[in-house]
Amino acid sequence: MDTVLVIGGTRFIGRHTVEVFRDQGYDVTIFNRGTHSNPFADDPTIEHVAGNRRDREDLRAAREAVDPDAVVDCVAYFPEDVREATDVFSDAGAYVYVSSGAAYGAERVPKRENDTVLADCTPEQATTDSAATYGPRKAEGDREVFAAADRGVRAMSVRPTVVYGPHDYTERFDYWIDRVDHHDAVVVPSDGLSLWQMAYVEDVASALRIVAENGEAGAAYNVGDEHAPTLGGWIELLADACDTSVEAVGASERELARFDLEPDSFPIYRSPPHLLSVEKLRSLGWSSTSHDEALAATVTEHRASERTGREAGPDRAYEQRMIRELGE
Repeated sequence: MDTVLVIGGTRFIGRHTVEVFRDQGYDVTIFNRGTHSNPFADDPTIEHVAGNRRDREDLRAAREAVDPDAVVDCVAYFPEDVREATDVFSDAGAYVYVSSGAAYGAERVPKRENDTVLADCTPEQATTDSAATYGPRKAEGDREVFAAADRGVRAMSVRPTVVYGPHDYTERFDYWIDRVDHHDAVVVPSDGLSLWQMAYVEDVASALRIVAENGEAGAAYNVGDEHAPTLGGWIELLADACDTSVEAVGASERELARFDLEPDSFPIYRSPPHLLSVEKLRSLGWSSTSHDEALAATVTEHRASERTGREAGPDRAYEQRMIRELGE
């Protein structure tokens, strides 16, 4: 396996995926519309084919131009995207779909690939672009992967939980880095006991490579940090990474309601717990990066960026009022 086509490839997960394959000696080509800046524009080792991944003829043109051994699909947001790609690239040595832990349809702890049911997806949900339909659409994309494997395509799925790391344009994690890095006290919902397992972006990228190389056709693989801290635990880890100290001011749902807030007004909060088993991926030789290393890289890139994440949660002035009143 020598050549890889990354559908997407210039923003977050796709950007790190390109780097991982490149650093492993692959010939890498990015396929996208080119609407976002290309961090590899000056890298002569990375090729680019322009096109719309939702246009079958553009997909066919990319196949003819690259003849990839592996295809990694970072931007398949609708089941039809997966159906078309697995058909166009049916002769590739591997097709790997970036799914999501949100594809699961039952609240289990942990969620396991072969045991936990996937979310249902109605025909209307399959074509509706909204946060509410994201999980069902990803689940239906997984079913398209399974159907393609039944047709003889070496198609596989990788299901990350919520992803953090350098160049995260969602700014969910930037909110907490900014708070910890600049203030001596922060409000943490539900006393910091929320458990939403996260996945370091470079580990997601390495999982995509490992599954492309060694995964089983028709299989899905969870990916997430092997240690899953609570939200309060993340605050402590970030304080260490930022070389600072911070007081985590816990606020219950009732206390937050006094300020017209709910726990999920804060990013990276989730109830009930969300934890994915990663034993299946580990059996292929994958392991996650230590939090010390992952957060050092994440904080360094955050500080060099213009992202603050401040729009992702309560306004700081409002938070300061909460901290004063909760301390009285």
